[in-house]
Amino acid sequence: MINKLADSVAQALAGVKDGATVLIGGFGTAGIPGELIDGLIAQGARDLTVVNNNAGNADQGLAALLKAGQVRKIICSFPRQVDSYVFDGLYRSGKLELELVPQGNLAERLRAAGAGIGAFFCPTAYGTELAAGKETREINGKHYVLEYPIHGDVALIKAEKGDRWGNLTYRMSARNFGPVMATAAKTTIATVHEVVELGALDPEAIVTPGIYVSHVVKIARTATQAGGFKKSA
Repeated sequence: MINKLADSVAQALAGVKDGATVLIGGFGTAGIPGELIDGLIAQGARDLTVVNNNAGNADQGLAALLKAGQVRKIICSFPRQVDSYVFDGLYRSGKLELELVPQGNLAERLRAAGAGIGAFFCPTAYGTELAAGKETREINGKHYVLEYPIHGDVALIKAEKGDRWGNLTYRMSARNFGPVMATAAKTTIATVHEVVELGALDPEAIVTPGIYVSHVVKIARTATQAGGFKKSA
């Protein structure tokens, strides 16, 4: 019997190894798998390469993982926000490596990994510092840059509902990078607010099929303030 439901966040994260490439869903604070990030801090894996849309906010979530000293490199599109002081401090002191990737390229490089595409040409970043050292080609009169897929060892994503087979649905903008990251990783761990019986999810509404998901963990729904931060108790 297929049953991908984990008893706890700790159980689901037990296999994450030092040096892993970890894809973490979220767009800003929307859809950030905070419980899984906190669990990864507790689990202790180090020397990680993290892929995310941004580089963390304040002292919570991804920023807390950076602050814990467990990340060697971050691949993202927006490393600096008004409250990205953890990233700023680590990067300026040479303790954190940054690979800056335009957001569309980031999404497509993840999608390419899941689709088995070896590489692709994209016009974004041609003629800029981001294209330095990369192969370029003119195709039908337009210039392109060769980009390679981003494969993950582990993907941490936040979904809305799931079943024991790992089928997932999402809640509005919390979906963001979750679906492409799930396909791009060897192991995908998803949190859900509701576990439903098999057949309860409309097949037409399932965004991430269970074949891409390794572990599902149910978490409580937590009220948030503007900006996505958890309210104080």
